[in-house]
Amino acid sequence: MTKLYEKNETAFAVMWILIYIFGTCLAEALSEMAGIYKLFPAIFHAGLAAFILVWVKRNGLTEKYGLFLPRYRLSQAWFFLPLVLVASYKVVFSPALRYAPVESMLFVVSMLCVGFLEEMIFRGFLFRAMEKKNLTRAVAISAVTFGIGHIVNLINGQDLLETCGQIIFAVVIGFTLVILFHRGGSLVPCIVFHSVFNAFSVISNEEAQMQAFGGPVAATAILVGASAVLLGVYTLWNRKHLKG
Repeated sequence: MTKLYEKNETAFAVMWILIYIFGTCLAEALSEMAGIYKLFPAIFHAGLAAFILVWVKRNGLTEKYGLFLPRYRLSQAWFFLPLVLVASYKVVFSPALRYAPVESMLFVVSMLCVGFLEEMIFRGFLFRAMEKKNLTRAVAISAVTFGIGHIVNLINGQDLLETCGQIIFAVVIGFTLVILFHRGGSLVPCIVFHSVFNAFSVISNEEAQMQAFGGPVAATAILVGASAVLLGVYTLWNRKHLKG
């Protein structure tokens, strides 16, 4: 693994994308067979996250991949507000626990680890591997592949329309997060946002959200549009004030 990293970082990143996608699909299938929601995904994601974290630390790559607290002043941190709004919308509309207690715990563990894994793989490994050759291309590929990676939800039985909306939403989010990482240097805010956003789904009342927004198509359009505006404002401010 280390030899592949030293030889070709892009191939190394692609390897991890494939491991993550196919491993998640297999884990979801095993959980469905066992009849315990998110049992195997929680185990797989936690194990994979621990492995990557140990590997990064052992090879002295924590600085390269931004595993440190942000170093800009707290007074500059207001640009996190759009991310907070996007992360918290799920709990606004009559939040309710969606699964049994044990399955909810497994879901939260899986989603917290997914936040770390996807940020390390798409923003860390993939973006860092490509940014020196062409920064614009690296930003675009990191964002788009992050969005397309959510097609795994379609493979696992999610509705096509919902998956398409999720992919578009993920591309918008992915673009902003990669800019945040590039300009700020720390991957920690990206990991925190991503993990919290995922974990909040455990108490998300999707039916109430759909009714409030006027159906799945309208909901997708409104959420993506609002997020694009909020995150665009954040990105412009971040590009002006943060030093990468």
